[in-house]
Amino acid sequence: MSKLDSKSPKHCADKGLNIDKFYKKLYWSGFAFLFSVLSLILLVWLILHPTKPEFSLKEADIYQLSLSGPHLLNSSIQLTLLSKNPNTKVGIYYDMIQVYAAYKGQQITVDTSLPPFYQGYEESNLLTASLVGTGLPVAPSFGYEVGRDQTAGKLVLSLKLDGRVRWKVGTWVSGRYRLNVNCVAVMAFGPAIPSGPLSSKEGTQCSTSV
Repeated sequence: MSKLDSKSPKHCADKGLNIDKFYKKLYWSGFAFLFSVLSLILLVWLILHPTKPEFSLKEADIYQLSLSGPHLLNSSIQLTLLSKNPNTKVGIYYDMIQVYAAYKGQQITVDTSLPPFYQGYEESNLLTASLVGTGLPVAPSFGYEVGRDQTAGKLVLSLKLDGRVRWKVGTWVSGRYRLNVNCVAVMAFGPAIPSGPLSSKEGTQCSTSV
């Protein structure tokens, strides 16, 4: 074999070095592209700065709230909430929405699912749900607490909504963010109240966290 055809170790090393440079260049090009895309999304996000949705309680009616045993509760509540998107350039997708009622830290209805929906710019939607519970276990003090509220003439319920939201900016849609809403319903409740459902129609603003 002639000297011209043979490849020295130095020649092979130079070839390997060129391959390394190629992959490094490819890596940094991909990184730069990804960084540019993420920077653009972050810039759009900071400029538009989505505001969390607003919820208010329109109406809540208690049709049943009674013990069927020492520590078993039957309940039936009809709920109407107003949901509003305050953003002028950001839409909101609502996913996996669950609604339930609680009394003094105890859940008194099972979770009720609401269908997912999209809310456009500055759009409002009425959300209605029938919350029920049959034979739900409650604390031994439940009957005493309700009786004390009846004597005081006021019953306070927490109506809660949990779910996920996604922001929509143009054609871009974000990942899911946890949504927690808590609405307080204050109802007149006492021996002098006529028979019928207890109602709250105060339009109470609810606390919302995303």
